[in-house]
Amino acid sequence: MSIHSSTTGSLVIHSARVIDGGEVVDDGWVRFVDGAVAGRGAGQDWEPADEVIDASDIAGPGAILTPGFIDIHGHGGAGAAFDDGVEAIRTGRALHRAHGTTRAVISLVTASIDDLARSVGLIADLMETDADILGSHLEGPFLDPAHHGAHEPTLLRDPVAADVARLLDAGRGTIRQVTIAPERPGGLDAIRQIVDSGAAAAVGHTDADAAMAVAAFEAGASILTHAFNAMPGIHHRAPGPVLAAAADHRVVLEAIADNVHLDPHVIKLVFDSAPGRVALITDAMAAAGSADGHYDLGTVSVTVENGVARADDTGSIAGSTLTQDVALRRAVQAGATLPEAVRALTETPARAVGRGASLGSLREGMTADAVLLDAELRVARVWVGPRLLV
Repeated sequence: MSIHSSTTGSLVIHSARVIDGGEVVDDGWVRFVDGAVAGRGAGQDWEPADEVIDASDIAGPGAILTPGFIDIHGHGGAGAAFDDGVEAIRTGRALHRAHGTTRAVISLVTASIDDLARSVGLIADLMETDADILGSHLEGPFLDPAHHGAHEPTLLRDPVAADVARLLDAGRGTIRQVTIAPERPGGLDAIRQIVDSGAAAAVGHTDADAAMAVAAFEAGASILTHAFNAMPGIHHRAPGPVLAAAADHRVVLEAIADNVHLDPHVIKLVFDSAPGRVALITDAMAAAGSADGHYDLGTVSVTVENGVARADDTGSIAGSTLTQDVALRRAVQAGATLPEAVRALTETPARAVGRGASLGSLREGMTADAVLLDAELRVARVWVGPRLLV
């Protein structure tokens, strides 16, 4: 598998099943010019280019071309945790890029307000050179202690307006989402504050019932953080936040399709309940693409055994070792259609964090990020668009 830049000259990739926007074009082709999509079609009606690639030569019969994958919720990979600074972020991103994730939001676990402010500022600086980084995601500290998961409970706090403002200001407009338990004192006001800043507010690590979740969505929250995990489940007399999110067409549901966080039947349920509104995330921690053993997730000590990460003190699932190409295969194996599974890795997450105008599609004018897969949905080649340092 190799990674290539699509930033200079013209490139045509042909003889692939092009899957984009919920549709499939057989014997399709896509043309890139200077890092942007310049045309697409089917058959052999493409114009000559500086480079011409027959997809079937690289990926074999049944080669598939999709937009680049976008992960809006991940914490690390290749032994590196995103909380640990620039080189750790680049190390983790290189691992996930090789698995098709051309752009990602950098998720941070709960820490002190001072530490989080420094981290989001660092990520804002890094975005000036590393265009594959879309911004930051604060998964804490405004979470419910009873649903803390792998977050250090002593660092959790109510979303006081001044703390929220400090973090948003430190990010200088680059914070893409903030996960919040809306039932915490000041939670709904904080959601409005987050949304007013231009970031997405996400409901998660919460004890919210359906009514509270609806109130959060009415206040402007538009993402459900890793659906079903760290929140009340579905009961026939207490539908909880998952069904509230599925019923609201403004809300995107994150799903971790690793067959650990969600049973395959539940993966299929999420796709059926919220068509076109599922974002397949990794929630990957440092052990993604690395060996079993002991790792740190923020201040929480984690042990990974047989690829499953659990907090040492509580036994809670502590992120995943997932990559997005595996998530694609798991979703399809669970019964999602291939076009819908691809949409959940591309168009939907891009839209969820406000980047749908330029990323997540192979429509003309979009950024030329693409993934070539073989018939078994294994990554064969990755192309990345403007300004990406590989």
